[in-house]
Amino acid sequence: MPTITTRDGTALYYKDWGTGQPVLFSHGWPLSADMWDYQMLFLAQHGYRAIAFDRRGFGRSAQPWEGYDYDTFADDIGELIERLDLTNVVLVGFSMGGGDIVRYIARHGSGRVAKLALLGAVTPLFVKTPDHPAGPDRAVFDGIRAGLLADRAQFLADFSPIFYGTNHGTKVSKAVFDQTLQIALTASIKGTIDCVTAFSETDFRPDMARIDVPTLVLHGDDDQVVPFEATGKLAAEMIPGATLRLYPGAPHALTLTHKDQVNADLLAFLQG
Repeated sequence: MPTITTRDGTALYYKDWGTGQPVLFSHGWPLSADMWDYQMLFLAQHGYRAIAFDRRGFGRSAQPWEGYDYDTFADDIGELIERLDLTNVVLVGFSMGGGDIVRYIARHGSGRVAKLALLGAVTPLFVKTPDHPAGPDRAVFDGIRAGLLADRAQFLADFSPIFYGTNHGTKVSKAVFDQTLQIALTASIKGTIDCVTAFSETDFRPDMARIDVPTLVLHGDDDQVVPFEATGKLAAEMIPGATLRLYPGAPHALTLTHKDQVNADLLAFLQG
């Protein structure tokens, strides 16, 4: 399997399809690079080099005890970009993966970056705070951690209808649910739990001012996991010149439920 070994000895798996301008994908919680298969296939077929990696602790990457914080995730991306010598790269992040790529630019700059795309991302801040009243209460994330500790498999299985929006009428096959659970259960339970704290509590608002490349924000207006008003709406307002595409009726998992629209919007953004 293609991997790099990071500065702290963690092996990170990645897949690398096609040739052309590189597009680097950062996945959501608690998934892996496989969540991007439809986007990677589509873009590779349209003349781009599509690269996706498994975050440390997830998928086929190593499962260290520590390092489940956004500074570390950003530095992991930095090492992957440097090891593959990527330039003019487009960074695409979904859900918690949006934080990875925003923090990468804040820590490492945009010298190697052409564009940025945030899909259902947790940026600029997820949890409710006194100066961010639109976010979910901290108790929501306490409940997620408790559910994972009590019965991780059942908790994740119960999460899928909300993730895909089938509780609101979206049609998704049982096989998709089965695949999602299988991917999620390959992750480290320690990493899965620690990342709940990372993606819910990390404040990316200072990072947003460092974004100086063209940015696309895609979000579903029926996202029950990462509410648009608390995240995507604010991100589009805070990033100078950002383009917002709000998908009517789309759930959180828009990369699958609305894959054709997502693919078309990404391609147009890359070509623009």
